[in-house]
Amino acid sequence: MSRVASGSTGLDTVLAGGLTPNSINLICGHPGSGKTILAQQYVFENAPGGTVVYLSTVSEPYEKILRYGQTLEFFDAAQVGSTVFYEDLGEALVRDGLDGVLAALDTLLKQRRPRLIIIDSFKAIGAFADSDSDYRRFLHDLAGKLSAVAVTAIWIGEYDAEDAARYPEFAVADGVIYLSTRRTVERETRLLSVLKQRGSGFASGEHAYRITARGLKVFPRLADVYDASNYLLDTERASTGIPALDEALSDGYWPGSATLIAGASGIGKTLMGLHFLFAGADAGEKGVLATLQENPVQLKRIVGGFGWSLNSGGVEIMNRSPVDMHLDEWVYELLDAVERTRAKRVVIDSLGDLVMAATDQLRFREYMYSLLQRFSRGGVACLMALELPELFRTTRIGEYGMSHLSDNVVLLQHVVDGGELKRGLAVLKTRASDHDARIREFRITQDGIVLGEPFSEQTFVS
Repeated sequence: MSRVASGSTGLDTVLAGGLTPNSINLICGHPGSGKTILAQQYVFENAPGGTVVYLSTVSEPYEKILRYGQTLEFFDAAQVGSTVFYEDLGEALVRDGLDGVLAALDTLLKQRRPRLIIIDSFKAIGAFADSDSDYRRFLHDLAGKLSAVAVTAIWIGEYDAEDAARYPEFAVADGVIYLSTRRTVERETRLLSVLKQRGSGFASGEHAYRITARGLKVFPRLADVYDASNYLLDTERASTGIPALDEALSDGYWPGSATLIAGASGIGKTLMGLHFLFAGADAGEKGVLATLQENPVQLKRIVGGFGWSLNSGGVEIMNRSPVDMHLDEWVYELLDAVERTRAKRVVIDSLGDLVMAATDQLRFREYMYSLLQRFSRGGVACLMALELPELFRTTRIGEYGMSHLSDNVVLLQHVVDGGELKRGLAVLKTRASDHDARIREFRITQDGIVLGEPFSEQTFVS
């Protein structure tokens, strides 16, 4: 079945390809949620394939809709008057009520023979009904007219999600798309959900979106189900970039594995990630550093101090600010970067910033599970940095649920030894292999991280 595309790849993915043809669809949400912009996207995405009619009612005059539409990049003035027609239903509605709307629509459908028709705002029409029974009769007659000419219809309205149980148009509609905004402290996230789509599957849940000059950019919720099918992975281990750590991990990381590096601030987590990436670059494996900590200027200074260079081409930097970031958007950017560069190593610095961006720990865990599963099947080894609050004697690292998703867990901690503050490294976990469980001292030198001897038992006697 051919679909009616939106012009947003993400939204069409959510809708399993797009709206079903010859259907009636509601796009609803609060004022300012992007309903009209999304409707205009549908207009110009489908205009090349046939006539599209955009009808205003009594909420906004069509001249205003047209004027603001011209500020959007997808707006094509050459289509207006040839395949795209803006018309006003408001005059007929005010003068003759619901019967006037049906008569005007009947004329337009015969004259224009559109493949797509949009009514904005549809909710405003209900205020002109004399009774609930009159409004239901109007909806029945309108649906009959639209079905008879095989046109896809989109009705725009300022409805809440709870209105689905009160307004009969929700029962008439074949598809319902709801746009909303969630505020968490000072952060606002725009969310799109499909409440209904007859005759078709769709991606459930809430999907983040942004309003841009190109229209709505939708990021489908990343929630991969468990995939039990078999897949092949390289058997050659990936070096951590630190010879002594390779030895402690039984010769490095498995391809496709996930490694959690946990430790206090300033302990060396980022540096351990850089060792991993530049060791891969030296071996011909591309890497991506997805950082929410340092900007490119800071990173250039850091890597230069240890004799590495960001100009080598083996490591790509994906730097984002955690202040105005959607986890949904970030994860797709990372997947695109890995696919584009064919990277086999990824460092995420840091998980704490991602949790803040997610605003919801369940959503965060779903995304990380799905991301790591995709990396595993693609043979991409991922190293994740997690900052811990304790400087000494770490007691827990599992509050974000990442330790059980990780194949390797490495703990970095400050150690007091004879009145001197030192750094200690311990491998807590290596899935499917043995490891050295001793706590070893490490130093940060001009050559990077250098592991020393294990601490004595007396060091940890309180």
